[in-house]
Amino acid sequence: VQLQASGGGSVQTGGSLRLSCEATGTIFSNNVMGWYRQAPGKQRELVADITNTGTTNYADSVKGRFTISRENAERTVYLQMDSLKPEDTAVYYCKLSSRFINFWGPGTLVTVSS
Repeated sequence: VQLQASGGGSVQTGGSLRLSCEATGTIFSNNVMGWYRQAPGKQRELVADITNTGTTNYADSVKGRFTISRENAERTVYLQMDSLKPEDTAVYYCKLSSRFINFWGPGTLVTVSS
């Protein structure tokens, strides 16, 4: 399984970005796709994830501002990020979990300036 993310960039406070992550390879139907982030000097943390049946889970810090969605046919997960804050600045990583195996994509940098 390979994951390819795109959509990172630089925005000002209050702006929006949309991240995309496409999975290729053999993927079992029962899986969870999600986004994690790692800010400088901090541990990687969950931002949001979504099961193949559409159940979502969000970090408290992004609830109401970020929306995760997926298109199973396209094996793609999206993260719509609105009302961005400087503290959202981080490298964002896509993750796919299936049958207790985790696959990570390369990070994409999101920078929010004040």
